[in-house]
Amino acid sequence: MVFSAVILNLPMMILEILTTQLAKSGSFALRTGTARGKLLDVNILYGINTVTEALKARGRNFEWVAVAKERNDIRLKRAIDECRKIGVPVRVLSRVELDEIAGNAAHQGLVASTSAKQYSNLEDIVASRRGERSLIVVLDGIEDPHNLGAILRTADAAGADGVVIPERRSAAVTAAVAKVSAGASEHLPIAKVTNISRALEDLKEKDLWVVGLDERAEQTYDAVDYKMHCAIVLGAEGKGLHDLVRRHCDFLVSIPMLGKVPSLNVSVAAGVVLYEVVRQRRLGASKQP
Repeated sequence: MVFSAVILNLPMMILEILTTQLAKSGSFALRTGTARGKLLDVNILYGINTVTEALKARGRNFEWVAVAKERNDIRLKRAIDECRKIGVPVRVLSRVELDEIAGNAAHQGLVASTSAKQYSNLEDIVASRRGERSLIVVLDGIEDPHNLGAILRTADAAGADGVVIPERRSAAVTAAVAKVSAGASEHLPIAKVTNISRALEDLKEKDLWVVGLDERAEQTYDAVDYKMHCAIVLGAEGKGLHDLVRRHCDFLVSIPMLGKVPSLNVSVAAGVVLYEVVRQRRLGASKQP
């Protein structure tokens, strides 16, 4: 997340911490041009699971971690121990001060200043297969951060190799996304691509089959044999797959809707299909001699 706050409105203690700690590494930029004052840009993570998993993943550089002086529980102590183990400075601040830094009150008493999320290359995701068969999740323009975070959490739980998102017209991996993902975003490789259709063609050239979820498809999601290298493609909220993306899919599948509403939330649909992949692959593995 890029956190922007007007310097004149920041409490002095917070401003001092941000400027003295971050200025050493040049990880923030001061901007002028507003009537109210300069702006300070800082990468912020918040929430116990999010910060703890980021510390474990070692995918970011940490400037400092701040804990609430009002809290004194085992989960916070474990986070502090992890910071000390890898040499990350720990600051003790009030909950109000943490609210200011995080931009909300959902931080659970733990906030961190870090480098930005490092995105992966599509080729690296394909190469670093977690299981016997590839499983990549491709998102065709998910714009809601909560949906993206929920999908990342499910994709990691289902053993996906990684997630592909477009550079434009898509939510990025912000602090809010990391929080909703419960820290899964820190472990799961995520690639940003300029063109989803071209990325699908690249995956096909690497022997992956492309399965697109489309509510208009006649074939149901559980009729496909997922015991193959495959990519699952999910469309944007309310819009579904773009026409060009749909044409690049080898299979189009739908989830049967037995009620009055025509479709599921995209993050729920992702869970349904991904765990069908998991079910089939586990069943297939159990049948092997």
